[in-house]
Amino acid sequence: MKACLLYQEKEWANEGHYFEEGAVIRDLGLDTLFWAASRDVIRDEEEKDRIIALGEPDAFLESIMKKVMMVPLETDAEILYRQEILRDCLAQESFICELYEYADSVLKDWDRLGRRAGNKAGSRNSARALIMEIHVLQLFVISLAKLKAILAKYADRLHAEGLLAFRERLYREFSDEKEEDLQNILKGIAFYANDKEHEDGIWGRMVKKPRIVLGCSLGDGLKLGDFRLEEVATETKKYRRPESLISRAQNFAAERSKTLVNLQRGTELAAQAEQLEFNAVRYIVACCEPFVNAFSGFFNQLHVQAAFYRGAVNVAHHLARFRMGYCYPKAGEQETLRFRELKEMVMGLEQKRDPVGNSCDIAGKRLLIVTGANQGGKSTFLRSIGIAQVMMQCGMFVAAQTYESGIFPKFFTHFTRREDSAMNSGRLDEELGRMSRIVDQLGDASMVLLNESFASTTEKEGSVIAYDITKALTEAGVKVLTVTHLLSFAKRVYEEYLAAEDSAMEFLSAERTKEGKRTFKMIQHAPELTSFGLDLYDKLIGPLEKSGI
Repeated sequence: MKACLLYQEKEWANEGHYFEEGAVIRDLGLDTLFWAASRDVIRDEEEKDRIIALGEPDAFLESIMKKVMMVPLETDAEILYRQEILRDCLAQESFICELYEYADSVLKDWDRLGRRAGNKAGSRNSARALIMEIHVLQLFVISLAKLKAILAKYADRLHAEGLLAFRERLYREFSDEKEEDLQNILKGIAFYANDKEHEDGIWGRMVKKPRIVLGCSLGDGLKLGDFRLEEVATETKKYRRPESLISRAQNFAAERSKTLVNLQRGTELAAQAEQLEFNAVRYIVACCEPFVNAFSGFFNQLHVQAAFYRGAVNVAHHLARFRMGYCYPKAGEQETLRFRELKEMVMGLEQKRDPVGNSCDIAGKRLLIVTGANQGGKSTFLRSIGIAQVMMQCGMFVAAQTYESGIFPKFFTHFTRREDSAMNSGRLDEELGRMSRIVDQLGDASMVLLNESFASTTEKEGSVIAYDITKALTEAGVKVLTVTHLLSFAKRVYEEYLAAEDSAMEFLSAERTKEGKRTFKMIQHAPELTSFGLDLYDKLIGPLEKSGI
């Protein structure tokens, strides 16, 4: 049985991660998003719009969101498949909460039965191991029946293809007929795995006793052969103490009966009877192994896959906390980048406010260069695109009114880093080393985000390096989005743009009013030949004429 909630025809395998995913997470600040996915937003029961607390962090949700988001989808169909399921989960939040919590509880119950211990419960031929297998079989039957009940409860409210197919598979592979057959089997062998030797009933204390019927054929000399198991059942009888008068009377009658055998504990005949019980139950449980094997990995997959949607619902709640809206992005052509009011959601979550949104409409371009004033929001703008790209490529929503972009499974970030004691060489060597590793991994459908790369050397040298690398990447068909303060580099590229009849380049600049105010909006503009550093000086120190410089 497959859950197939993340992919239409396969299960989650935790393969195909972004190259150097740690760099992607660090550069885009995705740890904040993972943290948000792990915590519920608790609302007031009467005033639903009022948030009163955050739930305790769920480490499993956080880890699964990180793993799933770092494995990009590669087709529009895969993205739409997850988006449909996510829409249902957001519309019916109680459904995904129940599904995730129930899968979690099943695995915990299974752990108590020795799931993680493997074969440590004893030999396959031991009574202890057999009892554990019976309990596992019972757990699977009960759990799948409850899972069917959960799906039936929301049957009229779930419309996603993936959820409908999931429900159909479950009802096909664990049909009502199969459920009834397995329930009957468990009732028949209940005597062997009964936790309580005695149970109280309306007629007093009751005890479960086996009823095993064997068939055989008679051969020459009345030899028995062709043994077959006809029936195994559990009979509930009133418990009588061995020393009671009725028990002694029954034993006396059995000793004189030609059809009954009194099995005294400790005798060889009693040991053979116990072995017969074991063999009969062992045979029945072995017949149920295909069912157990078919579902042995199902609950773990269900737990993982439900966790992704559960975490996504939490992220949506956190966006709503700070009035950040979201949309379901559209996967388009690779040279298209189009969005309205795209927001850097990680910054919004960290600063607990609705950040400024940006709009952009670029088609047929492979290179985007962003320049402009210091502290104008350029790096924030670049991060917002990177975060949206990662979220789109894992089937999630995006913090924007609309978002359309190509699919880039080969997605890389190259952001400037502060020098630290862990570096064994200078910052420029470290930057070039990271770029070299990225180049080695490039392929079809590649996107690279460069944030102030190669600014660790002189402006002249850094501009030459940035130009050569950017030109080589774009000529190889790589989509490059770069924020730069290397003005010579930006000017040179812009001159080529003006000279070309049909250029695949676009230029944006951080908007700045005449008074020097930053709007944090990116506008189409030729590269600025200054970063307006004096604006910041005036703000922090004071006008130059007053400072005496």
